[in-house]
Amino acid sequence: MTLTEKTAYLKGLIEGLGTDDKVIAAIADILSDMAAEIADVKSDVEDLTEVVDVIDEDLGEVEKDLYETEDDDDDDCCCDDDDDEEDYDDIYDDEDDDEELFDDDDLYEVTCPTCGDTICLNSAMIEDGSINCPNCNELLEFDLDDIEDEEKSEETEE
Repeated sequence: MTLTEKTAYLKGLIEGLGTDDKVIAAIADILSDMAAEIADVKSDVEDLTEVVDVIDEDLGEVEKDLYETEDDDDDDCCCDDDDDEEDYDDIYDDEDDDEELFDDDDLYEVTCPTCGDTICLNSAMIEDGSINCPNCNELLEFDLDDIEDEEKSEETEE
């Protein structure tokens, strides 16, 4: 039995008793009104649930499209495209410095140990000895002594 049916039954019982108690009749009327309001709210909630489900499905499609696009972009490293100067604009603001950066053909990938962001650097940037990560601003330092020692040992082996 629904709430509306129960309040109708209660009103029938009160009328069947034949009492002239106005307080009980007023309570029954209030209960009847409350049951009607609750039924309306329940119907509205069901309608809203359907709308939210549709929105959720649409959002899922948008997220799928968005994340597929981001995954595609992540696969392309800045080192693969030497003409893409925009990747370095966040690192160096001075235009003169940007021109010097792209004179070098050799680019190296460096992964920030803090945020995991992959940064592409040329040899001039590495020779500076350090750079701040453009993503988390962590100072990344490069020890060129190890690289030079490896190069010397390779030359002597040949």
